[in-house]
Amino acid sequence: MNTDKMVFALAGSFILISLLLSQLHHIYWLWFTAVVGINMLQAAFTGFCPMAKLLKKIGLSQGNAF
Repeated sequence: MNTDKMVFALAGSFILISLLLSQLHHIYWLWFTAVVGINMLQAAFTGFCPMAKLLKKIGLSQGNAF
């Protein structure tokens, strides 16, 4: 698995988990969903993704997007 696929998998997981937590625990978990979405949007325009940088440092092969 390369960095790009792992970033998408983690972002999707974070969104689904925070949506679940907003229904089961507290509505404020939706702010975490918003932060993930904003980060994905800015990464689409700037090409900078903190998660991709972290995954690259731990040794995942680099993909095409980041």
